[in-house]
Amino acid sequence: MSERLSLNGVATAEALARIERIENLEQLEDLLSWPTAEVVELLGRLEGDVIVLGAGGKIGPSLTRMIRRASDLAGSSRRIVAVVRRSDPAFEAQMASARVEVRRCDLLDPQQLAALPDSPWVFYLAAMKFGTTGQESTTWALNSFLPGLVCQRYRHSRIIAYSTGNVYPLVHPCSGGSREADPPAPIGQYAMSCLGREQIFTYFSRTDGVPTAILRLNYANEMRYGVLTDIAQQVLAEKPVDLSMGYFNAIWQGDSNAMTIRAMAHVASPPKIINIAGPQILRVREVAKKFGQIFGKPVRFGSTEGPDALLSNAQEGYRLLGHPLVPEEQLIRWVADWQIRGGPTLKKPTKFQVRNGKF
Repeated sequence: MSERLSLNGVATAEALARIERIENLEQLEDLLSWPTAEVVELLGRLEGDVIVLGAGGKIGPSLTRMIRRASDLAGSSRRIVAVVRRSDPAFEAQMASARVEVRRCDLLDPQQLAALPDSPWVFYLAAMKFGTTGQESTTWALNSFLPGLVCQRYRHSRIIAYSTGNVYPLVHPCSGGSREADPPAPIGQYAMSCLGREQIFTYFSRTDGVPTAILRLNYANEMRYGVLTDIAQQVLAEKPVDLSMGYFNAIWQGDSNAMTIRAMAHVASPPKIINIAGPQILRVREVAKKFGQIFGKPVRFGSTEGPDALLSNAQEGYRLLGHPLVPEEQLIRWVADWQIRGGPTLKKPTKFQVRNGKF
């Protein structure tokens, strides 16, 4: 049995548990942007417009729509602006239907950045990961230099900035994953530039008093993208599953969106650092076997299982931002069903199995 969503309701664990499959892209987009009661309450309590920088990526469209939907449910008519480097008609139509204003801007151009509207709330999603190798200077410019420009432009705003669990070292799964107080130990240029991003936000937060929250995300998953999608595709195609990174975290992107918005209540100077990740440490070998059982496919493994992995402990995030509503087991079933029916993907592998930091 499938269930269509009511655009007037709020997401609950019970309602999500009744959804056995995600039928199509329209329902997927509804689910990804379905706000919880806590998100609606928060956006009704907090005042001010919102601008989302880097809104055209994998997370930006659904996060922006959740902000709009929750604001509408809360009776807030705030202005919401989605900023992208380049857009396309489908994205602009989606944002227009949600009553979100789209602005095109090369954020590295100070004049274009200065021309963006003022906003008391800034969500910072701009980043570069894939293609880092061979383009290290661009990676550092986008991940470490750009945050300084944004902090100068929005020195009177409150900023919620995405970072990544890649700033942590590889840890044994028995550790339960890295916590916010653990010292960073980034591997490779991408991870180092992301730690640079955090340090730049921290510098301006301290010197200019910019209230900031830094969210270390690891890893968001939906039907078209994510570690679970990568593993499912390998099993379905009867390709060897890489065990180099033998363990991982996965969180439904709708849950990470809700947690991200709720971080608005926790901006601080110096910044508040919060992990966002799934509650379980998943083993690649076991997840691949589950997909094999669902697909009726043999499962082959193509490498030796690594003893440690990039893992995050999100207990502090749950305390502050709420628990995920979609358990990993349900997400696995959704992904498997989507793959069996040939649902579209973004064709952007996560490369989660990379251990040397070269993306």
